[in-house]
Amino acid sequence: MPNKPLLCFSVLLAFLAVAGGDSGEAAELDYSKLSGIIIPGFASTQLRAWSILDCPYSPLDFNPLDLVWLDTTKLLSAVNCWLKCMLLDPYNQTDHPDCKSRPDSGLSGITELDPGYITGPLSSIWKEWIKWCIEFGIEANAIMAVPYDWRLSPSILEERDIYFHKLKLTFETAFKLRGGPSLVFAHSLGNNVFRYFLEWLKLEIAPKHYNEWLDQHIHAYFAVGAPLLGATETIEATLSGFTFGLPVSEGTARLMFNSFSSSLWMLPFSKYCRTNNKYWKHFSGGRQVGNHTYHCDEEEFKSNFSGWPTKIINIEIPSSRGFDAYPTFSEIPGTNLSGMECGLPIQLSFSAREIADGSFFKAIEDYDPDIKRLLYQLEKSYLGDPVLNPLTPWDRPPLKNVFCIYGSNSKTKVGYYFAPSGKPYPDNWIITDVVYEYEGSLVSRSGNLVEGNPGAISGDETVPYNSLSWCKNWLGPKVNITRAPQSEHDGSDVQIDLNVEHHYGEDIVPNMTRFPRVKYITYYEDSESLPGKRTAVWELDKANHRNIVRSSVLMRELWLEMWRDIHPEARSEFVTKAKRGPLRNEDCYWDYGKARCAWPEYCEYRYVFGDVHLGQSCRLKYTSADLLLHYL
Repeated sequence: MPNKPLLCFSVLLAFLAVAGGDSGEAAELDYSKLSGIIIPGFASTQLRAWSILDCPYSPLDFNPLDLVWLDTTKLLSAVNCWLKCMLLDPYNQTDHPDCKSRPDSGLSGITELDPGYITGPLSSIWKEWIKWCIEFGIEANAIMAVPYDWRLSPSILEERDIYFHKLKLTFETAFKLRGGPSLVFAHSLGNNVFRYFLEWLKLEIAPKHYNEWLDQHIHAYFAVGAPLLGATETIEATLSGFTFGLPVSEGTARLMFNSFSSSLWMLPFSKYCRTNNKYWKHFSGGRQVGNHTYHCDEEEFKSNFSGWPTKIINIEIPSSRGFDAYPTFSEIPGTNLSGMECGLPIQLSFSAREIADGSFFKAIEDYDPDIKRLLYQLEKSYLGDPVLNPLTPWDRPPLKNVFCIYGSNSKTKVGYYFAPSGKPYPDNWIITDVVYEYEGSLVSRSGNLVEGNPGAISGDETVPYNSLSWCKNWLGPKVNITRAPQSEHDGSDVQIDLNVEHHYGEDIVPNMTRFPRVKYITYYEDSESLPGKRTAVWELDKANHRNIVRSSVLMRELWLEMWRDIHPEARSEFVTKAKRGPLRNEDCYWDYGKARCAWPEYCEYRYVFGDVHLGQSCRLKYTSADLLLHYL
């Protein structure tokens, strides 16, 4: 096949990183040094049984290494047995006495959650990426996945599975095996895991060697769909249950989710509140001298919403404690009510700060038996974590190259209205209304406009825009902005704005046009603020949070970026956006209107035995070298 070299290079798109960052170092690069490390997101790793469990009234039992997450057959036929293998003790996070589960290892643990002819495509996560690597001739030891038990908080991950020690060894093994640093590709919760790892590493390596270790082992970090300020859907899963499309009730989903200490890892939090993060281990002989002090800037108390579009939780507190509360619905006042009148329920509103510091949970502690467990885990595993309080905004990682990538301009949940349902736990709360951000406004599920501070852009259907775009604060005071169509284009619709002023804490919204029905990708790039380092933010229109890792547009852009990095003749800090032509045979297609292959500059009609339609016979006419030189 004439574009064989092209295919071999395309894995750079998704996984691989190389030694050296500038063009001078790139001249000495060797493709054999390529390596990549994948950190999956929440619920994106298979869990397998590590015990024998006899399921009564069902022919399907659980034996060691049987698939637990996600085996839909056993979930449907023996849901109680399945839950035993999934649930953890609410306080000490130990396994159920009858069944224990552990994460699968290697690439097989993250490709498909539920392999099968029917369920496989629905549960496919990284499978397409792995298929690309195999098709393009990449060696098996060049790609390393680091699955983890996504049910655990970061401290318990290290305590039970020594996960972060093993992750450090993975980077060092990749370096010794391949001879160069790795590219880190993290999705969703995987970014929170990587952030904790970077802080944990400070306590394991002498401070003067910390940056040296990072430069030696990590070339670039791709943060995809990172909930940098948390995600509002965590609240929905905590109070009413989120099924993720599984054939279980919301109450069962809530019961399961709240048994995991990781359930609080993606709570929304304020961008104005931080902790004093001191490396106490280096100065106190490893003894903790107390929790980090939690403090907030004055802006937190001047703003009503903690930097979020609106109050995240509006909840009715029943007039009586226990489970005798009745489902009612009243108009939601703008502020918290201070008392009850005539025995009627009161309406309380909570911001992101009040959720993250535990104020919300303490307010409803007497009305829900699950809240004591949540408060215990919040204090122990997050607010009191000696390495890092994850419920605080994080700064740019001290890495050479950081790329923050996320979807935008989709309808995304940013607030909820809850009320007592009158039913026993775990169905004791119901959602009476939902607030969405979309097209620069806030609308409720019932269609009413909601007051607040909506951004000009909305999120990716799962994570709100203000959380995804927090990484824009990692950019410097001068930013280059480019907007181009996601599909192949000739450059006529590319808009560029250079040296745009950017102030920390303020969003950058480009003054650029949009044509209807065109999906754009907007690049924010900065290579001058930090000498020797590059920072970029990519916004992909309509890219869904859960499916973005399967986006061919994302893979194309990653490929081109890393191709520029390794090429000795690279002339720019970032890949040019002047045009995007076909780069693979799959990108060529038949233009029926003109009765020829589209993109005749790149594609030609070339029949090969086995082609069943005209589009399959459209193939690239040039080699990879000819095509890729346009993007240096």
